[in-house]
Amino acid sequence: MDEKIKKITEVQTLLKFTYGLIPIVAGADKFTNLLTDWSKYLHPALAGMLPFNAHVFMMIVGVIEIIAGALVLINPAKGAYLVSAWLVLIALSLLASGNYLDVAVRDLAMAIGAFSLAKLSVITNEGN
Repeated sequence: MDEKIKKITEVQTLLKFTYGLIPIVAGADKFTNLLTDWSKYLHPALAGMLPFNAHVFMMIVGVIEIIAGALVLINPAKGAYLVSAWLVLIALSLLASGNYLDVAVRDLAMAIGAFSLAKLSVITNEGN
């Protein structure tokens, strides 16, 4: 049984670093737009309701993503649920806009992975 727990822990560790570091990198990039122009992913109706421009909104999103990624690294059980929910919300926004449907599907698949990390973290006691 110890060998199974060791293998589960290895998978959990890989997922923890994946779902911890990717949100941190993506969040930091909201300030620089080196990877992409993030504001183009913002639902046009939401962008029109904002009291500031889309780039400022995306920087706020970036701060949230950095915090979520750090929380995954500190407490994977709780942080991974947050990242999973965040990814679902992003996917729903993209689906509602009718744009970037491929990204929406990818984000839903990533949300399932983050949810799985949360469940594994409870098994390995990393979240307690």
